[in-house]
Amino acid sequence: MVQPTDLLPHRPPFLFVDEVVEVEPGRRAVGRWRLTGEEAFFAGHFPGRATLPGVLMVESLAQLGGIAVLADDRFAGRLPLFGGIDRARFRRQVAPGEVLDLEVTLGRLSARAGTGHGRASVGGETACEADLLFVIVDG
Repeated sequence: MVQPTDLLPHRPPFLFVDEVVEVEPGRRAVGRWRLTGEEAFFAGHFPGRATLPGVLMVESLAQLGGIAVLADDRFAGRLPLFGGIDRARFRRQVAPGEVLDLEVTLGRLSARAGTGHGRASVGGETACEADLLFVIVDG
């Protein structure tokens, strides 16, 4: 199976996909982010009640979407960048020690841009959903 770093330029501490479970190039991807509790952001968000920041949930979905795009040979050597985030909803807090299950389905995809819908969940319970817009630039 593909490793996130096989396709993404992201590296720790800004890599938020630990495992790619499934990928259909140019169509969809499923992955996981295991939150150990050792991540630096938990210390300040929030002291006494550590919670994964919502923006990082959206970033993890975008990274997984990037994997789905970059797995498609048409986009080798390119880089998908955020173009927009629509209808983001946060429905559940995510705590240290939990596993965030990620799924992104791509919509429209052209040589220069694309869309996708992502869902992050814990134990089948939705934590975050968002529509993503991205532009594709030379790498």
